[in-house]
Amino acid sequence: MSHEEPVLLARRGRTARIILNRPRALNALTHEMVRIIDAALVEWEDDEGVRAVVLTGAGERGLCAGGDIRAIYEDARAGGGGSEAFWRDEYRLNARIARYGKPYVAVMDGIVMGGGVGLAAHGSVRIVTERSTVAMPETAIGLAPDVGGTYLLSRTPGELGTHLALTGNAVGAADALLCGLADHAVPADLLPELLAALDDAGDADVREVVGRYARPAPEGRLAGDREWIDTCYAADSVEEIVDRLYAQGNPAAKETAETILTRSPTALKATLAGLRAARELSTLEQVLDREYRASCAVLNVPDLLEGIRARVIDKDRNPHWSPAELAGVTDADVARFAAVPPGGDLGLGSS
Repeated sequence: MSHEEPVLLARRGRTARIILNRPRALNALTHEMVRIIDAALVEWEDDEGVRAVVLTGAGERGLCAGGDIRAIYEDARAGGGGSEAFWRDEYRLNARIARYGKPYVAVMDGIVMGGGVGLAAHGSVRIVTERSTVAMPETAIGLAPDVGGTYLLSRTPGELGTHLALTGNAVGAADALLCGLADHAVPADLLPELLAALDDAGDADVREVVGRYARPAPEGRLAGDREWIDTCYAADSVEEIVDRLYAQGNPAAKETAETILTRSPTALKATLAGLRAARELSTLEQVLDREYRASCAVLNVPDLLEGIRARVIDKDRNPHWSPAELAGVTDADVARFAAVPPGGDLGLGSS
């Protein structure tokens, strides 16, 4: 296969492989890649010769840095129709992965963010390594967590998911396991051996094979911060969360408050509303429907273009949010993120 193909598909023994193949772009996800992966999964699900599917990323830096936000930036400037179509297919793929009828093994080595979390964390067997960096960093570019992120983060212990969603902070292997974003930690130097074992496993239980290579993860941070995280993020508004963080008298809590205040105020409030709504919805599909509404809505909010400009286009990391402060974001502004898009709903939860 040509190395210019954005996704490489392979069969090795009874294992089917998906290899994200844009290493220079940290395997950032495009609409074409979504279509290729979805078509392969449809084909393999009915193929008796495929025992399991394994997802990896080309290159040494990570599985996937998320959606191709440069492409979203250009599309949003042109009207946003392409992004809506991308999200529609991407979220349907996320749902397919979550309901897949065969073991779906996601190797979350290195950077796994945004859309990469959507490809990996809905899988049935999710592997992290000591190099893993897992995050939903959307509030930093004016977006709210999507790809089922609010479903995953609303179901973490206590308020850990609220903390990760608002800050966009990345976590390592132990914290990904604690938050339910991964199942096993495997040392990075054992991954080639593990992948070979999966290829040769035949009818052996995939989870049992992975379990033979699992090792304790390096110590994380979130377990030690649970007390102040749970206390502060239980508040009903972003403003109160920030106030509680400052009132803790804890340097880590203060630093967290300052991080939150660098994020898009509109995205922060939409994210908190989305997380609270996701807790009350029973299925991933229902949450994806709501996230689709939120993602379409953000195309008409100036913070998306400004956030991507500051982080990816000009790289000055100095976004000028509108409104600039939390107090300027109204209830009506937040309600827009739950409104039916002009092009109609995604409709997964009702099918």
